[in-house]
Amino acid sequence: MSETSAHRRFLALDVMRGLTLALMILVNTPGSWNAVYAPLLHADWHGATPTDYIFPFFLFIVGSALFFSSRSRTAQPVSARLLNIVRRSALIFLIGVLLNAFPFTEGVATLRIPGVLQRIALAYLLAAPIALFVPGLWRGGIMAVLLLGYWAILQLGEDPYSLQGSVVRQFDLWVFGAEHIWQGKGLAFDPEGLLSTLPSVVTALLGFEATRILVLGASRWRSLGLLALGGVVLVLLGLVWHPWFPINKYLWTSSFVLLTGGTALLVLVALVLLESWPAVKPVYRGFAMLGKNPLFIYVLSIVLAKTLYLIPVGEGSAYQWLYASLAQWFSPTNASLLFALLFVAVHWLVAWWLERKRIVISI
Repeated sequence: MSETSAHRRFLALDVMRGLTLALMILVNTPGSWNAVYAPLLHADWHGATPTDYIFPFFLFIVGSALFFSSRSRTAQPVSARLLNIVRRSALIFLIGVLLNAFPFTEGVATLRIPGVLQRIALAYLLAAPIALFVPGLWRGGIMAVLLLGYWAILQLGEDPYSLQGSVVRQFDLWVFGAEHIWQGKGLAFDPEGLLSTLPSVVTALLGFEATRILVLGASRWRSLGLLALGGVVLVLLGLVWHPWFPINKYLWTSSFVLLTGGTALLVLVALVLLESWPAVKPVYRGFAMLGKNPLFIYVLSIVLAKTLYLIPVGEGSAYQWLYASLAQWFSPTNASLLFALLFVAVHWLVAWWLERKRIVISI
């Protein structure tokens, strides 16, 4: 495979990372949560909206990045590679907890411990050794065991797929206590809890396998065809499984893993196929730029949003004032969407500046 081909395939993955990050910021920072278009909200429980695909796509890209980092560390002894995995996981987890605690005005008694970065850290901690040290066929077997085993574990709950009675919630209550998990559904239940991290490991491993096939495949078209076929099969399996194991992002059900993982494969294939179109090159450059520092940009977006809420303006905050200013010219829902788009644009400018200065912030 030529260096040009390798670069082209890596570019599509960088674009997917940047696009996913942009969408994460978009759905996380509407001007008002009371005025949001339905596709930009999560499904209430079972089912999936476009927003429900974003976090799985990010984990898919984490698995993709794992493939490239593994190739750069092949000369290191196994102990050093494992130590690096543990160190990175612990650091990402710590950043996630600190992000929950920011602006550090509340005590630890009600600090939420799980979160998005914590889920990424734990999924990476479990997926990395499997990806790096387990042979290919065995990796596939482990993924199947994780998905089927998770299905079996959930049957231990009194109401397996419910908000209140699932074993996912009971396990998090036992480990963390009600005060340290998310309360957004009106009771203690965390969508990034410990037990539901198990199937998310498969999401990351799918990203690793897709990148391995894409980069190491002898034929570009054969690799793309294999990924497209795999994507279709996974989507169909997820849909077929849904009546018995509902598609549910909050529980991160195995059917949800198959549906979103298959869709991620199809999106990746589409991005690779579009690379040669001159019309998309400026767009690709923009998203690839955003994808160069994903962790830093994501953390910045959360810190900035929380900071705007801390700044008093009139009877509210700077965040509310900015939205209200837009709402004077647009409908509430359009003003909320425009606010989110402007928020994405601000972070793109930060990414552009980092690119111009050739700064890559990694851990």
